[in-house]
Amino acid sequence: MTQFAFDDDGVVVIIGSGAGGGTLANELCQKGIKVVVLEAGALQSSASFINDEWKSFSQLAWLDKRTTSGSWRVAKDFPNLPAWICKTVGGTTTHWAGASLRLQEHEFRTRTVYGEIAGANLQDWPLTLKDLEPYYTRAEDKMGVTRTHGIPGLPGNNNFKVMHAGATKLGYKEVHTGNMAINSQPRDGRGRCMQLGFCFQGCKSGAKWSTLYTELPKAEKTGNMDLRPESHVTRIEHDARGKVTGVVYFDKDGKEQRQKARIVAVAGNSIETPRLLLLSASSMFKDGLANSSGQVGRNYMRHMTGSVYAMFKNPVHMYRGTTMAGIVRDEAVHDTRRGFAGGYELETLALGLPFMAAFLNPGGWGAGFSEYMENYTHLAGMWLVGEDMPRESNRVTLHASLKDKWGNAIPNVHFDDHANDIAMREHAFRQGQRIYEAAGAIKSFRTPPYPSTHNLGTCRMGASAQTSVCNQYGQTHDIPNLFISDGSQFTTGGAENPTLTIVTLAIRQAEYIARQMSERAI
Repeated sequence: MTQFAFDDDGVVVIIGSGAGGGTLANELCQKGIKVVVLEAGALQSSASFINDEWKSFSQLAWLDKRTTSGSWRVAKDFPNLPAWICKTVGGTTTHWAGASLRLQEHEFRTRTVYGEIAGANLQDWPLTLKDLEPYYTRAEDKMGVTRTHGIPGLPGNNNFKVMHAGATKLGYKEVHTGNMAINSQPRDGRGRCMQLGFCFQGCKSGAKWSTLYTELPKAEKTGNMDLRPESHVTRIEHDARGKVTGVVYFDKDGKEQRQKARIVAVAGNSIETPRLLLLSASSMFKDGLANSSGQVGRNYMRHMTGSVYAMFKNPVHMYRGTTMAGIVRDEAVHDTRRGFAGGYELETLALGLPFMAAFLNPGGWGAGFSEYMENYTHLAGMWLVGEDMPRESNRVTLHASLKDKWGNAIPNVHFDDHANDIAMREHAFRQGQRIYEAAGAIKSFRTPPYPSTHNLGTCRMGASAQTSVCNQYGQTHDIPNLFISDGSQFTTGGAENPTLTIVTLAIRQAEYIARQMSERAI
């Protein structure tokens, strides 16, 4: 295994190994650039993944203490779990469902297309769909996204067949088994999906794309990557000119280490990334690194979410097959006649019995709850995911008094639903229930939002340094050799699951970093 010296100031240090960090690492390594990847979590493998919901949750999830505030339902149900993300090599790509959808053209221009929406901090992206199209194509090929590059779609399980029957009866047209980064046939040295149904618990077969066993091993083979698991970064350092010079972290033995760097790229998810920038405040950067705009931590988005489950006379066995086995895309449009801006997707979802008990109606009990649990094999389920409005007041901040085990302030995640989010969720709930009614459901149930993995926007990109944290390449306006490399860059959220776009931006960012390095610009 390659090891670079702590005082090697020619390396690119990447903090986080998920969709953004892991992809960026491989892309840079393939270009001959030396990379140190610091990952807070431990190294797992397809062999060590546990096909048991609760045990897997303990193995993969980010369980460091956090607090939650605001009027959103998650603050009541899960006050210390605002997001279900992972602390492990590969990050949340070990846990994601695999849905890989491109953002639409209008979703890059929401301020222009939607106009001013009271209470929302809308801003156009500093790039367009046309700018990203060639990189989307490369990302889809890299990830093996079904229904692209001639890759067939996954087979439809019973959960999808129920959704398809109801949706087509209602007149929906774009109903299929999704664009999924899960092999429907052997590809890139990995086998096809075995339909095990444990997509959220790590993929035992390796069919689902994860940086853990795709990008990172490829980067390692180049001899240009030094991967350091169980390395929790607590501070980014800079020199008298304001240029970042390296990072301070605690290694797996709890010993404080300092790694020098030519460039630092932060890819710690949209909670830990702004937290680290805020924790790195100094006499030169009193409000945290890259925060002259005051936007670090602000505009936190998590997507409008909710779920609908329906009970049928005959067994469905929704848990058999891929977790996210199908999609209805017709509502992912901007049509204000529905009473809100932006759009949403309806995607099949199946939870195992333990998580169903925890998430169906958190804190609830009684005859109705029991009936659904007793008829678990007769249930079909779907997840609703749509564009939520960015708001300056929805933000990640440092807690005033609570500290982590390293003595640093833990993050607080504050979120209030915008009126547009609420209107969209009501419409989506209603349409989800109508789909199941059309398919012959006995009854249906609305499930409140889960702690979402879709965390976005806390270090948004933009054309102006006064209103954004980084430029179109994720390069921070204030510090040229400091980059944002995860979903924190998102200016707005779009209706689509974000991982494909995160990977796409990482591929594009790697090209830019390599060019800047060769030109000695950074």
